[in-house]
Amino acid sequence: MTLEQLPGTVASHAARAGWPQVLIYLADLQQERLCLLAGNVDADQPGADAPAELAIEGTVPGRAFQLGLISPASAATKGQWWVPLLDGAERLGVLRVGVPGSQVEADEDLNRLAGLVALLLESKRGTSDSYARLVRRRTMNVAAEMEWHLMPPRTFATDRVLISAVMEPAYQVSGDAFDYALSGEVMHLSVFDAMGHDTAAGLTANLALAAARKHRRQGADLAQTAEGISETLNEQFAGARYATGMLAGLHLATGLLTWTNYGHHPPVVIRGNRTVVHLSCPPAPPLGSGLDVPGTLARDQLEPGDRLLLYTDGITEARDDDGQEFGLTGLTDFLIRHHADGLPVPETLRRLISHHVAYHHGHLADDATVLLVEWHGPTPYQPTQLQALMGMPPITGADTITSAWRQRPTDDGPS
Repeated sequence: MTLEQLPGTVASHAARAGWPQVLIYLADLQQERLCLLAGNVDADQPGADAPAELAIEGTVPGRAFQLGLISPASAATKGQWWVPLLDGAERLGVLRVGVPGSQVEADEDLNRLAGLVALLLESKRGTSDSYARLVRRRTMNVAAEMEWHLMPPRTFATDRVLISAVMEPAYQVSGDAFDYALSGEVMHLSVFDAMGHDTAAGLTANLALAAARKHRRQGADLAQTAEGISETLNEQFAGARYATGMLAGLHLATGLLTWTNYGHHPPVVIRGNRTVVHLSCPPAPPLGSGLDVPGTLARDQLEPGDRLLLYTDGITEARDDDGQEFGLTGLTDFLIRHHADGLPVPETLRRLISHHVAYHHGHLADDATVLLVEWHGPTPYQPTQLQALMGMPPITGADTITSAWRQRPTDDGPS
């Protein structure tokens, strides 16, 4: 089955299971719009006249995407529901599902349907140019094409840790890169910022990330991995290109963070949703600079519930029309304020990057990357805790349905 065949196949099987209409909407790259995956849906099928795009801000389907809530479509379309579409913890979009009657009596079945469709999408999108065309709203440069191909999913969760990341400008990003990977009880984390804002910067960042993965997967520790990155960049560029970087390993059973810094901004910890803890480590010269100065290993103990924040200078050095920097304080205040509002971590970061782009009036002078890691503690999350963290509270009855209905935006279309 190809990606183009997926909508028709899902709709056909779902209809036989009692759902007369299932439409698939996917979030665009910057998570501003929901785009209909039309595929091979027949023109005479229910929903064939559905809008091709919907705004995420100010709409019912957008609310389902943002908060992870099954939501009724509108008073005018009884029996139609919006269901979050998740691949694990990564938000892909939403389903519009026709359900006979006016109440959802089998919300678990709807979530299972969405989970199955997400798995099918995940198995198809990596080899489909149609998927890339659908979720892109502008032309992407070559460096950004490389970056997005190499990046891990923007959101990931296990029973002890949640990771979410954003990177802008999505279609012109060149020198930034982030990475994470789990090895037993250790979560490996890294952020790179290559010099320049061109294709060469993208090549440098991609080379640094690939070298980090190579050495890490061969069992190298942080110092050996950093040395391997520097050697790789020096062999390729002879000191003419370099990248700042921060490499870390978080032991999930204990919360011990081991990290090293190569000319990069040090991470900070948001603790108790109010305190900002600044971590420190003597920085070594950037990776690939040819100076061959070894880095220093720092160790810090995280507390349960801590949020570790890794970032590049493009987010903190943004300036408004008056020349005022957004700054690290502006970044942490934004995250604390929106976490207090009860928003899921991925939604908080989506709003952060939207605010950041608006701060620049839509034109970023530098790449901006944020990687946020929340460590739950040595005790694994309970399922309901992880659902709440991701914005996926279970819907268990008519009272919850009614509450979600009362809080809905008033229109299915763009605000």
